[in-house]
Amino acid sequence: MWGGRFDLGPAEAMQRINASIDFDRRLYAQDIAASKAHCNMLVAQGIIPREDGAAICEGLDTIAREIAEGRFTFRRDLEDIHMNIEARLRELIGEAAGRLHTARSRNDQVATDFRLWVRDTIDALDEALRALQAALIDQAETHADTVMPGTTHLQPAQPVTFGHHLLAYVEMIGRDRSRLRDARARLNECPLGAAALAGTSFPVDRAATAAALGFDRPMANSMDAVSDRDFALDFLAAAAILAMHLSRLAEELVLWCTPAYGFITLSDAYTTGSSIMPQKRNPDAAELIRAKTGRIAGAFQTLLTVMKGLPLAYGKDMQEDKEPVFDAAETLNLAVAAMTGMIRDMTANPAAMRAATEAGFLTATDLADWLVRVLGLPFRDAHHVTGAIVRRAEARGCDLAELPLAEMQAVEPRITEAVYEVLSVERAVASRTSAGGTAPDQVRSAIAQARERFL
Repeated sequence: MWGGRFDLGPAEAMQRINASIDFDRRLYAQDIAASKAHCNMLVAQGIIPREDGAAICEGLDTIAREIAEGRFTFRRDLEDIHMNIEARLRELIGEAAGRLHTARSRNDQVATDFRLWVRDTIDALDEALRALQAALIDQAETHADTVMPGTTHLQPAQPVTFGHHLLAYVEMIGRDRSRLRDARARLNECPLGAAALAGTSFPVDRAATAAALGFDRPMANSMDAVSDRDFALDFLAAAAILAMHLSRLAEELVLWCTPAYGFITLSDAYTTGSSIMPQKRNPDAAELIRAKTGRIAGAFQTLLTVMKGLPLAYGKDMQEDKEPVFDAAETLNLAVAAMTGMIRDMTANPAAMRAATEAGFLTATDLADWLVRVLGLPFRDAHHVTGAIVRRAEARGCDLAELPLAEMQAVEPRITEAVYEVLSVERAVASRTSAGGTAPDQVRSAIAQARERFL
């Protein structure tokens, strides 16, 4: 590529450290699309002959078919996807291929290709996340009335419904989709035409190439265009938060399917057995999703570290941008697919969930609220009275609904039989009618809204 300046070829180690074709070959579709847009612009601007432009585009289409069909030979000595395609183009159409690189550099070329790839990845991921939300919403609808213990600090807190619990993850995934859409909107500017760093003296039409590739506009500064990787960091940051949400859900699935909980059963399709213990059903898919979060968060930190000390404009360091992004995207897509399958296939055990609500005095807050509402106690006083009543129930080994009225009146004489109306789990759940609350009617309303917002 630069034989006019160098007498000797690179050392073997230099070839290995310098080449990126082993991983950037996956940019081939974006590289060919960008090259065709650039070629058509060069023709339209009278920068290269029309016949050469036609030959170039026809040759690029041939190369696209060869790669898609597995008939293309990638050469490490040609370093990257750009030069592999250009070299093959020269074999196909001769010296006209050399005109394609007029008014561009590999710097703006790779920046354009990479933006296109990240944009395509975000679009595909958004559809996958939509499917995950649909699976969660469907399960939530089935279990809008299924009562379970809600926890804080992993300790019994208040009763909720399983549908309400699942809808919390629908909201998290909705924010993830929003972050990805924000990242997509910011990246949708075209670097092509920035050339190496300073722009070009050829009369290029950057607006035309931007439009042809579906970008909103050309990037405003040529140095920023070739050296920016914020778009990749935006994607990785959103990916890391998404992976964290998947990990939280995975952890709950792991807990819920243990015999100690027994809340759900995961299907055979997403569990494995043991090589020695025949009774085992291990939630390996959920555990692996939980673990893969580290790879995705690590990818963000990797690229952040690569970029942190780079002066303008392009540096070869930026070749290290793609592998963490590719790995994070592949890992994330697999995790989303596995999670969607687990949620769709899982079977809930409402009886076990209901039985679990009988421990931990889940209606204690309802008792305190009754004391405020009916007896007019300040909440802090009601909280203290309720704590003393809980202590008496704990000593007798019974739930609040089973505690004799006399025991309650020993703490607060004005308590009446009417208090028992608020001490059942079902009544406690049904009473939470505030917007966003866990009452089954609120859950069904939230499900309808979620279908409209997200699906």
